[in-house]
Amino acid sequence: QVRLVESGGGLVQPGGSLRLSCAASGFTFGTTAMRWYRQAPGKERELVASISSGGGTTMYADFVKGRFTISRDNTKNTLYLQMNSLKPDDTAVYYCNWPSIWRAYWGQGTQVTVSS
Repeated sequence: QVRLVESGGGLVQPGGSLRLSCAASGFTFGTTAMRWYRQAPGKERELVASISSGGGTTMYADFVKGRFTISRDNTKNTLYLQMNSLKPDDTAVYYCNWPSIWRAYWGQGTQVTVSS
């Protein structure tokens, strides 16, 4: 059974930092690319960042470039998203995603709120 469990969200002031984690199980984590998405209230879910299976290739949406860093630890089956210089517009539920060839798997999400 595939499970993706996000953690690390919370309330942070503008300019602050958070690190999200996604614990994966039920599939061979180290052989597949992974992604982070987010969904703000009233908006569609959007891709934030992706990482290759070995971690050597990453991609970022323009709105997080230079501020967020995606990484992974294949020995711990864990995906990370380091978020720095957070802005109120970053407020959203953040989701871990495994884009398998059969279907997309999602975690339950973790809420990030950026507010003073």
